[in-house]
Amino acid sequence: MASSPLTELLGCPAPAKLNLFLHIIGRRADGYHLLQSVFQLINRGDSLDFFLKQDGCIQRLNEVPGVAEQDDLVIRAARLLQNHAKVTAGVSIRLHKNLPMGGGLGGGSSDAATTLMALNRLWNCGLSQAELMELGLQLGADVPFFIFGKNAFVEGIGEVMQEVSCPERWFVVLEPGVHIATPTIFSAKELTRDTKPVRIADFSKANKIVWKNDLQAVACALHQPVQDAINWLNQFKADQKIEADEARMTGSGSCVFIAVSTESDAKKIQENVPDTWNSWTAKTLQQHPFLSHKNGNAE
Repeated sequence: MASSPLTELLGCPAPAKLNLFLHIIGRRADGYHLLQSVFQLINRGDSLDFFLKQDGCIQRLNEVPGVAEQDDLVIRAARLLQNHAKVTAGVSIRLHKNLPMGGGLGGGSSDAATTLMALNRLWNCGLSQAELMELGLQLGADVPFFIFGKNAFVEGIGEVMQEVSCPERWFVVLEPGVHIATPTIFSAKELTRDTKPVRIADFSKANKIVWKNDLQAVACALHQPVQDAINWLNQFKADQKIEADEARMTGSGSCVFIAVSTESDAKKIQENVPDTWNSWTAKTLQQHPFLSHKNGNAE
């Protein structure tokens, strides 16, 4: 028996990412920065509901503080796919926002990627993963990564990626309470733009490479709360009972994180976080959860 056409997709996951490192290795003639990074998917994020409409109208069902509907990457993604695939149907979208904006977690990009993947299924567009990634690049450099759906060694301006194996880790993430505008960080004169390039094979030799976030120093100079949060997390590196990495900022900030080996270690650190910061724990994901979502996949 043929399955009935879909009329809705509910609880579609849009996971966050952490930059395990982020090196700026150069700058193109058009001003875009060349980077190298490892993007790690984690099991915390936003989620979206999609309801099929036959009138061609695309609408958001709920308010998102600080984001007008016409500026929302989710709405822009839906319109982009509708125009590209010449779809006559529309959609109503509800966004359940858990990730902070301006946190360096890729929340908006992830929401847009999930929108493209979900509507490809709901509207029966039939686009391939590669085609969706190409579309996503028009919305932002991080969008193709979330459609790629695997942890990745990322190069170029963020559009060149190779799957990379990341060990299972737990993370404690702090939100310092400041919003950092990405263009401000990338345009700073003090930004390091000549870090020596690394190879994907080097990622397994972490003790021989100085892994860092080149954007972190600029962000900390502009926003003391980011530096305070990093300093606070780094105290746990000296705890003999906890195996912890160097704390660092993700993306262009403002969220900072520390990686530990076990959930109990993560919970131990989080229990001590001062009330002035919002904090949470998360675990590594090996693939985007939409790929195994009961309502469909990216292909």
